Amino acid sequence: MTDFPKILMILGGLLLVIGFFMQFIGKLPGDLIFKKGNTTVFFPIVTCIVISIILSIVFSFFGRFK
Repeated sequence: MTDFPKILMILGGLLLVIGFFMQFIGKLPGDLIFKKGNTTVFFPIVTCIVISIILSIVFSFFGRFK
């Protein structure tokens, strides 16, 4: 039970970092937006690539502690 406050602090810090980076999602150069009349089509290509790279680094980092 003594680890619970530590876990809450880590989760809170993680949510803070994720919230900070969420404001940039969809606004990176290379994300394609097509607007025609009332229709908007959005392809977040660069955002998906960046998220994929970040998740690969995080998972490889945690995989080493296995």
